[in-house]
Order: sequence, then C-alpha cells, then structure tokens
Amino acid sequence: MDVLFLSPGYPPEMPNYVRGLAQVGARVWGVGDSPQGALPVRTRRALTGYLQVPRIMDEDDVSARVKAWLGGRRPDRIEAMWEPLVLLAARLREELGVDGMSVDAVQGFRDKQLMKERVAAAGLRVPYSARATSAAQVREAAAEFGYPLIIKPIAGAGSADTYRVDDDATLEQVIVATQHVQEVSVEEFVDGEEFTYDTVCIDGVPAYENVAQYLPRPLAARTHESVSPVICTVRNLNQPELRDGIRLGRQVLKALGMGTGFTHMEWYRKSNGEVVFGEIGCRPGGAHLVDQMNFTGDIDLFREWARCVCWKSFEADTTRRFNAAIIFKRARGQGRIVRRDGLDAFMARYGEAVVWENLLPVGVHRRNWKQTLVSDGFLIVRHPEWRKALALAHEVAENITLYAG
Repeated sequence: MDVLFLSPGYPPEMPNYVRGLAQVGARVWGVGDSPQGALPVRTRRALTGYLQVPRIMDEDDVSARVKAWLGGRRPDRIEAMWEPLVLLAARLREELGVDGMSVDAVQGFRDKQLMKERVAAAGLRVPYSARATSAAQVREAAAEFGYPLIIKPIAGAGSADTYRVDDDATLEQVIVATQHVQEVSVEEFVDGEEFTYDTVCIDGVPAYENVAQYLPRPLAARTHESVSPVICTVRNLNQPELRDGIRLGRQVLKALGMGTGFTHMEWYRKSNGEVVFGEIGCRPGGAHLVDQMNFTGDIDLFREWARCVCWKSFEADTTRRFNAAIIFKRARGQGRIVRRDGLDAFMARYGEAVVWENLLPVGVHRRNWKQTLVSDGFLIVRHPEWRKALALAHEVAENITLYAG
C-alpha cells in the first residue's frame, strides 16, 4: 500500500498521521515545502520517500513535480489532512487515476456557499446565506437577511477572518477588515449552543463518531482575549439533546458524498430545540481535537484513520469512557512568560484528572492569540461525569493564570 501524503511535517499534528499510516503497513511518500532534514525525526523514520517542493500551495507546480517524481508510478492513496491542501489531493487523485474523493466532492466540503446549497438541497436546515465578491454584494446580502449576520471566507478554516455584524457601522468596518479575502459568505447568525460532529468514515459511513461542545462559541472566544476557550467532548452520545444533531450530521455526510477519512462538522442547537447545520470539512478538527477524542476513549484515531484509508477497516474499541475538556490559556501582558499562577495548586488537587499539561514555560515568548487557538498552551482534563469534567475545566479557566512581561 503506497500512500502519497501532502505536507507530512506541518501543521504540527501531521506527523501523527504519517506514523499511523506506517503502523498499519503503508509505505508513505511525503510531499512538502520543508527541507527533509527539518522534518521531525519520527516523521523521517516513517517516510519511505520525500519530495521537497518550493511552494506547497502552488497546485500547478506541485502537480507537475509530483508526476515527474513518480515517473509513471501510481500510489494507491493520496491524502491531505490540512484544510488548504484537500483540493490539491483531490486534483492529484483525478490526474493520476487514484481512488478517493473527487474534486467536485471535495469542493462541497471546501466552498462554504456550495456546501450549504448542497446540504439545503437535501432538505436540511442551513443558515440563510449568499456569496459576495464585492462590498456592494455584501451590503446587498445584509439588506436581504438583516442583522445579526456572520461574514466569513468562502474557503476559510476555523474562525479566521470571521466576524459577527449587528449594525451598519460594524458592517462597514468588516468590509474593510476582509478586503484581503477574495470571496466571503454572508449568512444568518444562528443563536444557540454550538457543537461539533466528528467522524472517521469508510465509504461515507461513520465507523467512529464524536460530539464536542464549544464553551463559549468560537466567535466569542476569538473576539475576547480574556476568555479561556474550552472544548469538551461528550461521553454519552445517546442523550436526547444530541440525537437530532447526530442525525443531521449523518444526513450531511450523505448529501455531500463523503468518502473515506475524517470529517469535522459544526452545528447549532437553538433554544427551541431546532438543530441547524454550520459547516463541515473532509479533514479532522484542529487544535488537538483528535487528541481529545483519543483521551475520550483511550483510542488511537491516528492509526485507525490510517487503517480505514488503507484497508477500509476500523478495529479499535469505540467505547466512550470520559468527557475530555481542553482549556486554552492566554497570558496577561506581552513578551515572555514570567509567571504561572495556580498550576501547582491545581495539579496537587486534581492531577489525576489531567492527561496533558502543555502550557508555555517561564522564559518563552507568548504567542499571538489571534493567530492560533492553542494560544499560550493548554491543559486537557477528563472525567466520566459531564458536570465534573466541566467543573474541572472551569477551575483551569478561572484559577490558572499566565503572566507575560
């Protein structure tokens, strides 16, 4: 089994997928724009071969170089787990005659307006929306839908360049702020709780399912620096409050023609119980969500994803044992981390519930919280009871503080 894997060294979680492929018996051929010597040691050991390209985002150039490198050989699979490269992977599949999702199918997971149109065509509830390539079109859509609105990139990922708009003045500010974005989606703001629906699929059928809740919603977390964002996976997926959201997710997979691999969907539950589709990607969630899912069931989804991709098989036990919460911390002040308050006391009291402490150490320069949800580090805690897991997460959010200066 020969697997061509795009960008095996970046983002930082990519080496886990390369490792998973090697563990299930695949020969992994990496393509990226980092020098081979700059790849993590564990990645270099797992790769059978590596092609360095000048610009991994230049689809035409990468396609030509990959074909020349292969010299007429054809891999069995072509995979990309990073959102900006999923279309390139689909294009290479079509050009090389490799099984897997087509460009048209992947476009439905990448283009947010096309995505909503296809989901709505299946009779599912989506936010009212329109695509816009000019300020005039943004204003026209705002006039049609009314406030509040969400404006975000058609081909974006996460909450980058995503804004809530409540009035005309804010609309004009957002139009200026998104001038660098070629095409945006202007859509209805759905007021409600926000969840994920995550899967590992085999030919569109979920072999593994996960739901997590955002606390607060990602847009609020990305707007206020003082917030410590929390994402908590839900142990019990059979509860009535989640049933309609999971059913929606399964219907979305069918409507968009999902193949084999990870998916990451976001959906809303309104106060009246109505569930509304948000968006979906045919790749895993970022910000260590796969690690959270692993801690939820003591599982290795990096390996099981690889087994699905290579052999159309999922062998791990999917029993969910814990609610696992990740809490992202943002230091107060600028510069280097000078102090970490509350961590020792928390670990003394609740250390057995902590499965990963990854806060920046003293002396390290803090990160730009607007550019990465991981911010200045995180803790992952878990507990079999939902309320206790959230209580632990709240304790971390409120009582552990990093200071920079």
